[in-house]
Amino acid sequence: MTAGRVCFVQPGSAGGIGRHVAMLAAGCARAGVQVAVCGPPDAARLFGSDVTFEPVAPAGRLSPPADLAALWRLRRLLRDLAPDVVHAHGLRAGAAAAVAIRPGRPRPALAVTVHNAPPAAAGAAAVYALLERIVARRADAVLCVSADLAERLRRHGARDVTLAVVPSAPAPSAGPTSPVPWAAEPGRPVVLAVARLARQKGLDTLLAAAATWRDLRPPPITAIAGSGPLAGELTRLAREVGADATFLGWRDDVPALLAAADVFVLPSRWEGQPLALQEALWAGRPVVATDVGGVRALTGDQAALLVPPGDAGALADAVRRVLGEPGLAERLGAAARARAASLPTEEDAVAGVLALYDRLTRSP
Repeated sequence: MTAGRVCFVQPGSAGGIGRHVAMLAAGCARAGVQVAVCGPPDAARLFGSDVTFEPVAPAGRLSPPADLAALWRLRRLLRDLAPDVVHAHGLRAGAAAAVAIRPGRPRPALAVTVHNAPPAAAGAAAVYALLERIVARRADAVLCVSADLAERLRRHGARDVTLAVVPSAPAPSAGPTSPVPWAAEPGRPVVLAVARLARQKGLDTLLAAAATWRDLRPPPITAIAGSGPLAGELTRLAREVGADATFLGWRDDVPALLAAADVFVLPSRWEGQPLALQEALWAGRPVVATDVGGVRALTGDQAALLVPPGDAGALADAVRRVLGEPGLAERLGAAARARAASLPTEEDAVAGVLALYDRLTRSP
């Protein structure tokens, strides 16, 4: 698609979805596409002057009055922007875009990228299933970040389903340029997690595992970089189980943290194509991760020790192996670098969506 108009609809600025939309928007703009983004006001900082940003007030949790107001604003914006393609990210944004697009012809093509698995709570899971059905039946194309999500959307009736490409930029190879938070404790191995402090990320499992490492000499430091709604709860849990955990908060120096870590751990209950994991592969870190969603598709069978989700014992044993088994950390690190070299790039992701937009807008 060498010309035309695309409007992205995104749910927020936090986490990997915001970074992914910003990357696609910038790449499409460089390719000569007129790009607009409709999203919450705090997302405006992610986009340059070559992208038109239109604020649509976020509703946070489901709130019918606020959601309805946002929906009507989105409908007006799509009418005025007159895009050739609307590309929504997340099921809630996808369903909102499907309803906001006026029926009849001409109408923009609708692509929706599904980024997350169903929530565990019954009520939220029911809402998720309803959004899945709306997206499956109304979207012209659905992109999913993992094969299990793609199968769910097909079961709901989606006809045009492909795997999304959600790449991370390669982490710089240079080591840290300033002291990392654990520099005052030399000699202690560091187990690093980089994640939003939310239930999906399985950090409670990591803390339970960390409590069993106290017998190691020297005992490892468990460092967790990230912010989120469970910050207070996880801090209390660490004290209760006796885990030697350091909560670093949100960080903009993840490459430096990775360069100074001995093991990278991804304990999530579910993931699609996590950017933090890709950054760890690029940095050549030994990886221990849960075998969920799209994780194995990123790591293959050699670049990580994969364990079941929610199994603190298996996670603890895998980390012990990396720290104690001669040569294992080096083999995993080399396999991580090799795997990273084969991962799709940002250029691949942009080329993929441009090809999709061209296909969706091509005259039958």
